[in-house]
Amino acid sequence: MVFELDSKKLTFPHPSYAEEDGLLAVGGDLSADRLLLAYSNGIFPWFSDDSPILWYAPNPRFIIYPSKIKISKSMAAFIRKSSFAITVDQNFSMVIQACSSINRKDQHGTWITEDMIKAYSTLHQMGYAHSVEVWEKGSLVGGLYGVLINGVFCGESMFSKAPNASKAALIYLAQEIDLKLIDCQFHTPHLERMGGEYLSLSDYLAILTKAPTI
Repeated sequence: MVFELDSKKLTFPHPSYAEEDGLLAVGGDLSADRLLLAYSNGIFPWFSDDSPILWYAPNPRFIIYPSKIKISKSMAAFIRKSSFAITVDQNFSMVIQACSSINRKDQHGTWITEDMIKAYSTLHQMGYAHSVEVWEKGSLVGGLYGVLINGVFCGESMFSKAPNASKAALIYLAQEIDLKLIDCQFHTPHLERMGGEYLSLSDYLAILTKAPTI
């Protein structure tokens, strides 16, 4: 059953009620409060310009444990020799705009609508959405962005304008930032080769909601 959200009520059904394809609910808005509530409960929006807001909670979830990320010998050698400079949160706007406009195989258009860009830019200003930028000779050649909730980085999108640039961004994210999980949301062969694996929704939520130890 797909639930219809009331834009005047800040609530979501439990993510375990999602359909087989992960679709849980439709409607609502992209306010910061609703987005933070969604991500805190393992839910995220994914839709296009010509559809209403759709909310997903896939089960199982496709994730990467940072300590288990796979780096091929060729990629490790590439990183050692490359002239990439990698930064965090230096230009969120450029990264999300690049992700929205990059051409992707077998995909027409983008789910990163103007409303999405505005919403995630607000989350970035609030300290919840973050970007990793890959630079080469002063030009932005790759990167990724996502939402960080309780040590779980919910990856939204990545892009690459130079060979291996997005891979370098993901490896940096896994190795240089203290994270419990990288949430890839859905399976792709590319992410599987880099260590992606499935995690049940219940186990994912247990990690997401577990308070950090002091």
